[in-house]
Amino acid sequence: MITVSVIGSGNVAQHLIKVFSKTTGIELVQAFARQPESLLHLLPYEKITNDYQKLQKADVYIISVTDNAIAEVSEQLPFKDQLVVHTSGTSAISILDSKNRKGVFYPLQTFSKNKEINFSSVPLCLETEDETDFQVLEKVAQAISEKVYRISSEQRRSLHVAAVFVCNFVNHLYYIGNEVCDKNNVPFEVLHPLIRETAQKIMELSPEEAQTGPAKRNDTKTINQHIEFLKDSKYQDIYKLLTQSIQDVSKKL
Repeated sequence: MITVSVIGSGNVAQHLIKVFSKTTGIELVQAFARQPESLLHLLPYEKITNDYQKLQKADVYIISVTDNAIAEVSEQLPFKDQLVVHTSGTSAISILDSKNRKGVFYPLQTFSKNKEINFSSVPLCLETEDETDFQVLEKVAQAISEKVYRISSEQRRSLHVAAVFVCNFVNHLYYIGNEVCDKNNVPFEVLHPLIRETAQKIMELSPEEAQTGPAKRNDTKTINQHIEFLKDSKYQDIYKLLTQSIQDVSKKL
């Protein structure tokens, strides 16, 4: 049985608490939250603390806080020579205080508090400074996911940048599409089958092979009509930038 403590109460921390609480072979010893009531829907009060001095012994301490707070939190931990990891996609392993053994436990997924996640398919990107520590972290990861990878800090940074493009930016484009529909009294759900097919297609084809649309066809008449229709200069700029990028890629192929 590997014991784990989660330090944090945000989206990622809460999802980790949920999955560890129901995973065989992992014992969630404790969770730290500045406001314990934020975790009471997940854990009994006695398993939550807001005092670093009251953190109990665990095999792995997982810091799941904002990137700006990782260094400060790791400095405040009252113990030494324990395995302490963070869950950031961009922060290097070196950001952790050197009084403890360092690691990274990065789940590459988008997390929302009210959306359940099937952790078995979530890629977990691991890094440690010590091979023995890696084996411990790997056991924790394999207990909750079928997709476990050894990823360096530099590789993880590239993954996080790529993830912003394929997830966060794409979701913002959904927002724009939804707004265009709303303003024209068209239900956004009409686009749901297209969204699903686009996402599924990329599992079978490369992005270059999957690309379609007026930019790919160099259909300047349609492109100009779309730009004129949008009216909002910010959306016009986004449309033009993405159109040009698609056309630049097509020229290279």
